[in-house]
Amino acid sequence: MTAITDPAATLPKKQSRIWRKLRANPAALIGGAVVIFFVAVALLAPVLPIPAPTATDWAAVRQAPSAAHMFGTDEIGRDVLSRMVWGAQASLLAGVVSVAIAVCLGVPLGVAAGYLGGWTDAAISRMTEALLAAPFLILAIALAAFLGPSLTNAMIAIGLSAMPIFIRLARAQTMSVMTEDYVESARAVGLKTGALVGRYILPNIFPPILVQATLTIATAIIAEASLSFLGLGQQPPAPSWGSMLNIAKNFLEQAPWMALYPGAAIFLVVLGFNLLGDGLRDALDPRDH
Repeated sequence: MTAITDPAATLPKKQSRIWRKLRANPAALIGGAVVIFFVAVALLAPVLPIPAPTATDWAAVRQAPSAAHMFGTDEIGRDVLSRMVWGAQASLLAGVVSVAIAVCLGVPLGVAAGYLGGWTDAAISRMTEALLAAPFLILAIALAAFLGPSLTNAMIAIGLSAMPIFIRLARAQTMSVMTEDYVESARAVGLKTGALVGRYILPNIFPPILVQATLTIATAIIAEASLSFLGLGQQPPAPSWGSMLNIAKNFLEQAPWMALYPGAAIFLVVLGFNLLGDGLRDALDPRDH
């Protein structure tokens, strides 16, 4: 009888190789540093020495960047830097939570489709194809409009819109893992479905899921900014990079800094997640191990 080789036995060596490849990838390190910076800014927002994001100063309306207001002020005298910092919380929260929703819903469905096959696979695949027929952002806008304008509803809409990506990925990875010798051996000795999925399938499909989740966070941040720009995300006066851009579009000539800084923040954080995701994809590629 073929012996079962537990993939967990080689985990420490794999982790060492992954970390070594990440350290050798400057783009991934830069992306990781950018992500860590924005996460730190969002977490430290309550203790940073900046004004309240909703505090108005009618004597400093649309004031250019200065020592008093490093990033300038907006149309009612609120500090742009403060709103940028607090807006990072909404954007990053939307990115992480919406992807968590997509992963928690999509991966179990994908594993079920790939493992069970038959009518289960057919039903889940048809549902996935129906969702994929609509462009991601259009579907997110439609769902957010149906649920109502709020950050919570925007995260749910983005998560449901991203779910088909993880269903297809988990299904394909599960079907691939199911053909491995150690899975066939585990099934031959009578290992139950729950133990087989938990011990062999999920750990082996986790790397591509992690890479896709990292890349999808960047997409979700753009989607949240788009929904906020349309008035379907974070609601005023709470700050959001997307809603800041929505207001700034009316003052591009008089106060260009109102659009410059939130636009640059969205660009940098999305670039950071994309660079980190690409680095993780290269580091986790089993063909290079």
